[in-house]
Amino acid sequence: MADEVKKRVFSGVQPTGKVTLGNYLGAIRNWTPLQQQYDCLFCVVDLHSLTVEQVPAELRKNTFELTALYIACGLDPARSTLFIQSHVHEHAELAWILDTVTYVGELGRMTQFKDKSRKHADNINMGLMNYPVLMASDILLYQAELVPVGKDQVQHVELTRDIAQRFNARYSDTFAVPQCLLSKAGASIKSLQDPTAKMSKSDPNENAVITLTDDADAVRRKLRRAVTDSDTSANCVRHSADKPGVSNLLNIYSLCSGVSVEQAERTFEGKGYGVFKDAVADAVISVLQPIQAEQKRLLADKAYIESVLRQGAEQASHIAQKTLAKVYRKVGLVPKIR
Repeated sequence: MADEVKKRVFSGVQPTGKVTLGNYLGAIRNWTPLQQQYDCLFCVVDLHSLTVEQVPAELRKNTFELTALYIACGLDPARSTLFIQSHVHEHAELAWILDTVTYVGELGRMTQFKDKSRKHADNINMGLMNYPVLMASDILLYQAELVPVGKDQVQHVELTRDIAQRFNARYSDTFAVPQCLLSKAGASIKSLQDPTAKMSKSDPNENAVITLTDDADAVRRKLRRAVTDSDTSANCVRHSADKPGVSNLLNIYSLCSGVSVEQAERTFEGKGYGVFKDAVADAVISVLQPIQAEQKRLLADKAYIESVLRQGAEQASHIAQKTLAKVYRKVGLVPKIR
């Protein structure tokens, strides 16, 4: 009996700034179990990062560090395809074709485009507007059926679905129409200084964000400064809509320690925020230190990282070439004369 064909999953992270605890708990950690069930491709989306001006040397360094981090967090190159977006030229080529079936009004309505335009008013470039089309290309190029994303990226996947369905209707069935794969836990880790906003690597306040490279002292310092409230009652450590800062710390503690939020509330009943924050710090540090040690070990073996990326690009290109050839034929482009 033939093996059952696994559904395909695609996702990626930009190699900009430092990966946050929110990125890890909300995305990367949740990718690891997917490797058992699905055919997974995980990409370092370096082309996306160019929508904001980058320091070239830092971008290259960050790309290698993110690859090592993927592996340190549990992504297995023997089970998943790990590669750099720019190493597969079909991403950019398909994006141009998809541009021709995407409407300006759709892109102008993207929440992320509006937000980034406000933050980078001096650099509102077409790449920033076309970001969702390149993301659609990333997904559709591999006929991915599932896309693990945070809530802030759902709108982009919905646009990808619209683009796929529009192309299929115009040129006949070509693309799989993907669905979001939302994590039930960790999808909305919040800023330590503004628990109404998500933890973001672009946050200018370093005390708002825990990064995966923060040492133990930095983690403890940031968590001791984390926003809570003035409640001094015996059950001040509780998960509640009117206590967003405390609720955020409880979520972090739960995800890092492996206990439920309800268990954590019972553990810290009658204890103050100082004791609670130190316990959260201990839980976070216990998660980060093994990852940091493994990432350091991997980065010392550049040849291994390069071999993973080389193999990943070859595997990804094999799929991408087939999809792009089909698309070119559907839209009427003449195949390359050999």
